[in-house]
Amino acid sequence: MSDRIVDEEPVTVTHTGPKGVINDWRKFKLESMDQESLPPNKRELLRQMSSPQKPREANMGSLNRKMSAQEYELIKEDDEKSLRKYRKQCMQEMHERLSFCPKFEGVYDLDSGEAFLEVIEKEHHLTVVVVHIYKNGVQGCEALNNCMDCLANEYTTVKFCRISASSTGAGERFSDEVLPALLVYKAGELLGNFLAVTQHFNEEFFATDVEAFLNAYGLLPEKEGGPGPEEEDADVE
Repeated sequence: MSDRIVDEEPVTVTHTGPKGVINDWRKFKLESMDQESLPPNKRELLRQMSSPQKPREANMGSLNRKMSAQEYELIKEDDEKSLRKYRKQCMQEMHERLSFCPKFEGVYDLDSGEAFLEVIEKEHHLTVVVVHIYKNGVQGCEALNNCMDCLANEYTTVKFCRISASSTGAGERFSDEVLPALLVYKAGELLGNFLAVTQHFNEEFFATDVEAFLNAYGLLPEKEGGPGPEEEDADVE
């Protein structure tokens, strides 16, 4: 098996921060409104709040002043409605993406390093692949295998796999000290490399603990059966 599977440093997953999300939905709001029907003062306020760029020096004084109570009330209701619409659009886009993903049943057992590489390199580019590298008798491996069985039933668009360390072709690199290991891939890229992963859990842990750990890194998609676009409609009205 290729050395790149083991030798890469643990990957820190980065995400769009709160400010980025706020700018996104404000931009969405600005673009979706009929601005010609708005009063000039309200249109200018929305333009200023929706712009992620720094204002020019000439406008710094007016933009840095505190917003009056009247101005705040003027935009508050529209902000809330726009945020709900933005959330609805994001949910619809996510469901559309997931509808094109293949579905899987259960955990797939890999019997060789070649099978390991094939599942990483040839799986659909939208599919998240979670691989558990284990060794019988190593503490935590059996419990993690049981957790994988549970998660595979709940996240059918994720391909959960397991492989014995000795079957990888690089068993000497997977000593007992680094097991159990979880490796997460998408589109052939390593997103998460967690060695001795059970050090992050209590001595007794469950599928919900593993789920929360992966979600903390943003590595799992929306769970099957989550709120759909139809349910979000009620929030928008």
